[in-house]
Amino acid sequence: MTSEQWLYSAVKYLEQAGISTARLDCLVLLEDVLQTNRAQLLAHPERKLTPMQQAALQKLIKRRATHEPLAYLRHKTEFYGREFYIDHRVLEPRPESETMIDRLKTLRLPKHPVVADIGTGSGALAITAQLELPAATVIGVDIDLSCLEVAARNNSIYHTCVTLIQGNLLEPLIGRDTLPSVLLCNLPYVPDSFQINPAAMREPRLAIFGGKDGLDLYRKLFTQACNLSEKPRFILTESMPPQHDDLIHIATDTHYTLVSMDDFIQIFTTD
Repeated sequence: MTSEQWLYSAVKYLEQAGISTARLDCLVLLEDVLQTNRAQLLAHPERKLTPMQQAALQKLIKRRATHEPLAYLRHKTEFYGREFYIDHRVLEPRPESETMIDRLKTLRLPKHPVVADIGTGSGALAITAQLELPAATVIGVDIDLSCLEVAARNNSIYHTCVTLIQGNLLEPLIGRDTLPSVLLCNLPYVPDSFQINPAAMREPRLAIFGGKDGLDLYRKLFTQACNLSEKPRFILTESMPPQHDDLIHIATDTHYTLVSMDDFIQIFTTD
């Protein structure tokens, strides 16, 4: 079987399974298994696949047909121009979250800021913050130990020194000598009744749903911020734009004021 023949049959198979990105997904999987690039694939459609390559591709395509995220099949995804290890234990980082890093870099911060990524998951935000702000001390917090295992792997890949802590939101920061001046908070914000797509349904529910209106964890986080001996100067949040007004009210009740909004991202500061 040639790569062109496999591509034709695999695309039809995924399309019948309801995968809207069938051709792109098949090309990506071919690139991975054949260890080549798109240009080479398209330039040499006559390339013969070995039995081992065919078996590997067949296994992957069957998993993708069940709407398993492509990142889980590949064990990698791109975030802010870098590749991160991903598996079923963590939510795949979304492009919307890259805006949080863009906005972080515009803030007026101390020379050596302390940044905490709350709900760090794969560690993509925390590690990217460390790489983009080398003078910063970065902490990643997650309630799920299995997420921290993935974050630790990415920490090792990039040789960053992000401190990873298990705990519920800001609880593990209470009593620390050095407290963060900035919080990066991409918490679960999807309302429990919201209909998500089949691929997202394969990701950890703990990382997606945030209560009836999706904002339960943000309510808890802003309340906890007030209990720290020194409140973070900035809190950056991610949520759906229709939730932004409600999140502003939550922040205001704990004496945080909206500074700016950019797509899914809001920036709050203390009064």
